[in-house]
Amino acid sequence: MEQIVLVLHLLIAIALVGVVLLQRSEGGGLGMGGGGAGGPLMSVRGAANLLTRTTAILAACFVVTSLTLAILAGGSRDGGSILDSPAAADSDSPTLPPLQQPADPLAND
Repeated sequence: MEQIVLVLHLLIAIALVGVVLLQRSEGGGLGMGGGGAGGPLMSVRGAANLLTRTTAILAACFVVTSLTLAILAGGSRDGGSILDSPAAADSDSPTLPPLQQPADPLAND
């Protein structure tokens, strides 16, 4: 389930980037600058409204999939917070051996 939502999330993110880049900005967008943006049946204003609506829908889907992924990731830790038991996290971490001091090179002279 988590992999499906993750793939969907990535596809939405790529589509969102594409739609944002197609929109006309003050410096001219990638796809709207040359005229004839949607063919003879769609005006520039209609194309802009369509891209704005598409951006809003994709952004809402992106937020929903982000929240879904966060909920799915949080449920895999037995529902507890990492702040509930900080001592348990410390006991699981590997212990490092104490540092050994290097021999003093001047002492061997």
